[in-house]
Amino acid sequence: MLLGLLRHGETEGGQRFRGHTDHPLTPKGLSQMYTAVADSGRWDRLVSSPLSRCATFAKALARQQALSLTFDDRLKEIHFGTWEGRCAEELMVEDPDALARFWQDPDTYPPPQGESLGRFQARVLDAWRDILQTQSGERVLLVTHGGVIRVLLCHTRGIPVSRWHEFEVAHGQLHRVLVGSTDTPPPEPM
Repeated sequence: MLLGLLRHGETEGGQRFRGHTDHPLTPKGLSQMYTAVADSGRWDRLVSSPLSRCATFAKALARQQALSLTFDDRLKEIHFGTWEGRCAEELMVEDPDALARFWQDPDTYPPPQGESLGRFQARVLDAWRDILQTQSGERVLLVTHGGVIRVLLCHTRGIPVSRWHEFEVAHGQLHRVLVGSTDTPPPEPM
């Protein structure tokens, strides 16, 4: 089974801790996503986060290619609690120690009223296991968020989730993961 992991494109409002906050894509963001999948071949089905920055593209692609589309709440970004919708610069002024602790150890020091990395990982991997319960040889595109993709890259490479920040997952970037083969290569950006 080939799984494509597509991060949503650029969103309105610039760089922020969006989490569950539902900001729409910019026109550039939508274009980034179309560019990412342009040469990726035909998908058998789509699974998407229900947040509009993912769902808008997923609905359009499903319509264009007559694909089955499922929305899964478990594929939403990590919830940033009181940091939702705020930028790092603001948080550095207010409480630089809290932000530094989060980057160093996100499971022990989640954002205030936010989701711990462990809980986030558990819900993402729960969705992952369900997605893998499909037909052998299927090509499935997941339209989701940077944090979700980082958790999945850690999982598929056998890397502790505490090192999730080591993965660069740009807006509109597509990674692929081959599952079920004894010679499974590590996931690579497409």
